[in-house]
Amino acid sequence: MIPRFPLSALLTAALLLSWEAALEAQQPSSALFLSARCVACHNNLKSAKGKDVSIETAWSASVMANSGRDPYWQSSVRRETLDHPSASAAIQTECASCHMPLQRFADKAGGHDTAVFAVLPLDAHHDAEASADGVSCSACHLAQAEGLGTPASYNGTLVYAPAGQPPSTVFGPYPVTSRAAAIHTAGTKLNTTQSEHLSQAAFCGSCHTLYTSTLDASGKPVGRFPEQMVYLEWQHSDYHDKQTCQQCHMPAVDDPAPVATLGSPPHDDVRFHSFTGANFFLQEMLNAHHDELAVSATPGALSAAAAETRAYLQSKAAHLTVSPAKPADGHLSFSVSVQNLSGHKLPTAYPSRRAWLHVTVEDSSGKIVFESGKLNADGSIAGNLNDADATRYSPHYTTITAAEQVEIFEPILGDGQGRVTTALLNATQYLKDNRILPTGFDKQSASPEIAVHGEAVSDAGFIAGTASTRYEIPIAAGSGHFQIKAELLYQPVGYRWAHNLAPYKAAETQSFVSYYEAASSKSAITLAEATASF
Repeated sequence: MIPRFPLSALLTAALLLSWEAALEAQQPSSALFLSARCVACHNNLKSAKGKDVSIETAWSASVMANSGRDPYWQSSVRRETLDHPSASAAIQTECASCHMPLQRFADKAGGHDTAVFAVLPLDAHHDAEASADGVSCSACHLAQAEGLGTPASYNGTLVYAPAGQPPSTVFGPYPVTSRAAAIHTAGTKLNTTQSEHLSQAAFCGSCHTLYTSTLDASGKPVGRFPEQMVYLEWQHSDYHDKQTCQQCHMPAVDDPAPVATLGSPPHDDVRFHSFTGANFFLQEMLNAHHDELAVSATPGALSAAAAETRAYLQSKAAHLTVSPAKPADGHLSFSVSVQNLSGHKLPTAYPSRRAWLHVTVEDSSGKIVFESGKLNADGSIAGNLNDADATRYSPHYTTITAAEQVEIFEPILGDGQGRVTTALLNATQYLKDNRILPTGFDKQSASPEIAVHGEAVSDAGFIAGTASTRYEIPIAAGSGHFQIKAELLYQPVGYRWAHNLAPYKAAETQSFVSYYEAASSKSAITLAEATASF
């Protein structure tokens, strides 16, 4: 029997079909289509209580949607190709797998590498839609469950179809009505089916378990480096039994909502496609350089997304406590403890990210008599050895006794000679990794990919879920009342990671450094704070 649809459904299907010829030239393949094709049915959505749950609107301002527009990513890839020119094609191809997945899919189907810089700057290339679409609808909803959670799926190696064949199925988390199936087939020529794999952490683990190739001076691979291990960190925590990536980074709508304008009944467990994460700095940078970076999201949507990211971090990332202060032998002693509220290291993912303790002690007149970890206007941290000198780095401290010492929770990369580096493809080891562990994380049994490195290994105050630092501050006898203020600050891109790009005289590197310098005073936020008095 031929299903019967209301006129509105038939008109929408006809509209989708009429778009086909116009979109065909933009499509990276006949099956892996751009997000523009999904807008008609998956936007302008309201929940039962009137919340805007439009999928495209939320997604367009996310870091996922702008992964190919990310100026820091572009500049970092350029830096690596300049360091290793003989491996340039391989570097661009590998990096495009997660940041420009539609373009990479099309190029792989055509049997050739992906030339990232052939379509940059995106605002000057009108045939770059597949590169600009980022991690879009197709990149996720056409991926199959095959291999997920295994090393075969890491580094963005998702399976879309058997070798040599185009994708044939769109996957979603809900039962598919006959009406929805017919409309989807009319608009995409693909089958539609329900599958749980889109809601599983292993799906996110594909791009968020990333090994980079260590290259020698000739550009030859000589090893591999665990660049970001978010999924493996989550697996080694107790979150793998209680919360998935999607449950944390796709906020729940909390009242019934549809996922399409046609063919979708309200569902009780719909989640926003905002993919709220930790990079407010990128969202603000995309807004500040909207046209130059060819951003499609509106300035209002980007501002709202950045504000949501900030609020998310400040409520979901960490909790801070200051122990009661005790005076002894001319010192004021207290501890500052950070509790990690996330299901992975804090911070995690790309190693440019860092968090640190900013601690001040004020006397009864309000004068600061001690300060550690002050954020400078240029985005550097006062007292941090690495910001002052690219060849050095500050250690993990169990006890801080001087203002020039600062507790920074960060990864520090080293090359084959043990030298500090921010060049991913030169990295062979972690010289330091004291990022705060999630609950349930046993640092003694952790695999080498997610191990703790440096002084934190033997620190009894650095344990699963918590990092405690002792402060021993000299004070004058009879100084009276003191106020201790502690805050945990966080930066998505640390000063050294940005400024190490400055010597590279390429458009991408120079543009990003100028963007960073213009916004460096806003490059960090406070994740948590606490006070105590003596």
